[in-house]
Amino acid sequence: MKSYAKFTTGLIIVWFAFAWSASALHLFQNNDNRIGLAVAFAAGTPIVVFSLWFAASQNFRRFALSLNPRILTSAQSWRIVGLTFLLLEAHSALPAVFAFPAGYGDMFIGITASYVAWKFADPAHRNYFVLWQLLGILDLVIAVSVGTTAGLISPQGPTMAPMTALPLSLIPTFLVPLFTILHVICIAQARTWKTALQRANQTASPVHQPAI
Repeated sequence: MKSYAKFTTGLIIVWFAFAWSASALHLFQNNDNRIGLAVAFAAGTPIVVFSLWFAASQNFRRFALSLNPRILTSAQSWRIVGLTFLLLEAHSALPAVFAFPAGYGDMFIGITASYVAWKFADPAHRNYFVLWQLLGILDLVIAVSVGTTAGLISPQGPTMAPMTALPLSLIPTFLVPLFTILHVICIAQARTWKTALQRANQTASPVHQPAI
């Protein structure tokens, strides 16, 4: 497990360095009223790679499921940076059609993350925990969907160009896929809680011997 931890940490560092370097080289920059294929590719590739790795490797899956769900959930507190979208919209730097759902959605997840990690990250609150994780994924899906179609929805408003340049480009190319992966891991962990809880209940149940 330690080897997986070191390798995964190194992989995340390389991934962040790539996202930063590509942004610094303006590979994601797009002055049109859309995010562009380069950003979509950078955001989608890590999720696809993780999904395939998680499905194909039992050792990696065991490592991922062994991570502390409270830490993974608490990491979502960084989503409070969604406030940035609202501030930029107030200065006409981002379209409202993107800034409002993405900003308020991220802020909700960011503000509640620590509470959910402390209160619901256990088998007894499994359903609430999974529901919150699904809401977190839904927020990311809405943000990406609206971000890529903002030019069609509001063609006369501000463009999404700021999201394709540093530092904001790190949100769709690094943070969004990372947060999505953390949500998926937490949901997968919660699925194992149900099995473990059922086994515990079966073990605790008294065995009735047939009457003689």
